[in-house]
Amino acid sequence: MRKKLLILLTKLLLIGVLILGLFIGFVYLGVFGKVYTIGDLKEFKNESASLVVSDQGKLIGKFFAENRTNVEFDQFPKDLINALIATEDARYFQHEGVDGRSLFRVLIKSVLLGQKSSGGGSTITQQLAKNMFGRKNYGFLSLPVNKTKEIILASRLETIYSKEDILTLYLNTVPFGENVLGIEAASHRYFNKNVEDLRTEESAVLIGMLKANTYYNPRLYPEHALQRRNVVLEQMQKYGYLKEDRTDLLQQLPLKLDYANLESEGPANYFLVQVKKEARRIIDNINLSSETKYDLNKSGLVIETTLDYDLQQYALQAFTSHLGKMQKRLNRQYAKGTDRQKLEILVEKELKRLNLDKGADIRKKREIFTWNGFTSDSISVRDSISINLSMLHAGLLALNPNDGSVKAWVGGIDFRTQPYDQIFAQRQTASAFKPILYASALEAGAMPCQYLDNDALILQDFDDWQPKNYDRSQGGKYSIAAALSRSMNIPTVNLFFQVGYERLNETWTNLGFSQELEQKPSVALGTNSASLYEMAVAYAAFSNGGRKVAPVFIHQIKDPQGKVLYKRPEAILQDRVLKESTSGMMSAMLEKAVYEGTGKSMANVYGVRSALAGKTGTSQDYGDAWFLAYNNDLVIATRVGATYPLIHFNKGSDGAGSTLALPLVAKTLQKSQRNAGTKSRYLKDIEVPDMYHESIACVDHIDDSDFEKFFDDLFKDRNTTFEKASKKAKRQAKKEKRKSWFKRVFGKKDKS
Repeated sequence: MRKKLLILLTKLLLIGVLILGLFIGFVYLGVFGKVYTIGDLKEFKNESASLVVSDQGKLIGKFFAENRTNVEFDQFPKDLINALIATEDARYFQHEGVDGRSLFRVLIKSVLLGQKSSGGGSTITQQLAKNMFGRKNYGFLSLPVNKTKEIILASRLETIYSKEDILTLYLNTVPFGENVLGIEAASHRYFNKNVEDLRTEESAVLIGMLKANTYYNPRLYPEHALQRRNVVLEQMQKYGYLKEDRTDLLQQLPLKLDYANLESEGPANYFLVQVKKEARRIIDNINLSSETKYDLNKSGLVIETTLDYDLQQYALQAFTSHLGKMQKRLNRQYAKGTDRQKLEILVEKELKRLNLDKGADIRKKREIFTWNGFTSDSISVRDSISINLSMLHAGLLALNPNDGSVKAWVGGIDFRTQPYDQIFAQRQTASAFKPILYASALEAGAMPCQYLDNDALILQDFDDWQPKNYDRSQGGKYSIAAALSRSMNIPTVNLFFQVGYERLNETWTNLGFSQELEQKPSVALGTNSASLYEMAVAYAAFSNGGRKVAPVFIHQIKDPQGKVLYKRPEAILQDRVLKESTSGMMSAMLEKAVYEGTGKSMANVYGVRSALAGKTGTSQDYGDAWFLAYNNDLVIATRVGATYPLIHFNKGSDGAGSTLALPLVAKTLQKSQRNAGTKSRYLKDIEVPDMYHESIACVDHIDDSDFEKFFDDLFKDRNTTFEKASKKAKRQAKKEKRKSWFKRVFGKKDKS
């Protein structure tokens, strides 16, 4: 009986071995799909993200199909390798791809005895095979087929790669959750540093994640990650990589992350959108001309941008400190009274426009951006829209006016929740437009010390429109330089009539604005719309001698081996759009505007010691606030306003360009001048030739009674284009003189 049983068992065993052999043979021969050959394995290359860096080499973002950055073996810290081997494959250096002891343990304990906690049998090499090619679904045979393939591939990998190469491939392919692949990408995500800079306890955290990258995610489940880290440290001690006292010390350390998700919370995500557009165009041209196949998302390119990381950070900090404070003020204003009623009416209109009025009061958990971080509160759609409509938005753009290099680009308050780039928003320019009108006058032959009438105006041909100065003053005459620096409205409208629409429109078009300029006198005060991008380019022409410049984002592009594929050519300024003399006189006048006019708080309040030229702008009812400043090496421009101009501050002390927009520039430059590097690059005094400073050296304001002796010289410049174009203006000036005489004699306005 025993003999028969023994014979039966032997037959069953032989049949099992035969079936197993046939099964392995079928897998080997590709019956269950391709098994990659040694040739395939030799040519295997991980897809690698392209890295985007600042002009100082600081990582600011990635472009990828798979978020992975490949690194070399010598960049791995020793304790990282030790942690990996101690935890995942203690006999790694003894086996040749398959660990027989581990396989036997899995067969007996896991398969036959059902002990799920007994551990896995896959070696690092087998795990690499799985990471390289993934697993496919073969129904109930999925596990044995995939495991068999991985054993075959592991053996082949060991014949063509060294142990160090396999570790390198493994650490560059392993997933860490959150769409992060490879140890370098994980190091940046969770600790914001290169893998070579990881500390022992940080290496243990990342290796610990390999068991279950979501359950042991240190951001989502810090308690789990801490426990797992300590298990890894114990394994390192068990296999002699750490001494007991050091293990105890490391296990007592708290879990410290420096989480940096560049994809959603990076320092320059609005900027990266523009970089990606330019990079794609460049790569397409390279592939076309060189017959290459570079892929922006897969080829591991290094894109060196023009962005100044420090200046960008200072701008972001200015947004947080200033807009955070101003948002609280606006929220208080719209929390009560008629302002609250106006907001509620606007919310109702928005709900209907979006077809969200049904169920608008149903509450659910929603993520809300605040300047103190994100909150996840239970609020209704109505409340969510109310919050968004009363939110202040802003953009800031800094560029080099000589070559167009973009140095800072903050396109909004939060890229994840507010992805629209405010730098391209078309908004009413207000007084920030005035320099374009004044430049047009200078182009026509006017001089900064010619005088403009400041008497009250009633324009009967334009619905009795009455332009008024911001301070409600009137009377006398202002020099062109003073009228601009003090942002006077009445003299500016008078200048519009003298310059004429055609010449103004020509300047507007030449400077690169896309909107059609309205043909009415109110355009002189900035009723037209333009983007921050367009305004910065226009002001660059004031800085660089009168030439148009195109903003650029990329300095050069390299392949993974460091070969330069593209280098930006030497900057060539585009066509001249202003005379050099116009540029010089505008800079002299706008420097006066910063330190005597609406921009004087730059020095007085914020202590920015660099001599700058610039101009504020405040649109009607404080709907938008602007400030643009520049020297010879930097143009820095910003605009602030809610989604709709209907939502705005009620007073200039909160909503004017000098109080709402200027502080963003001032705070950015204030921090920049404390940094020796940014100070030397951007905080130089503007250099305006003496002849242009002398051209504005005249009395700002002259009373009507003192003007007689100046009148004959008002348009005396010999045979200039401006004089030819202003015969009508002379007649208007004489008429204004008669009105002035009426006032002196009769003490009342000329009703005519």
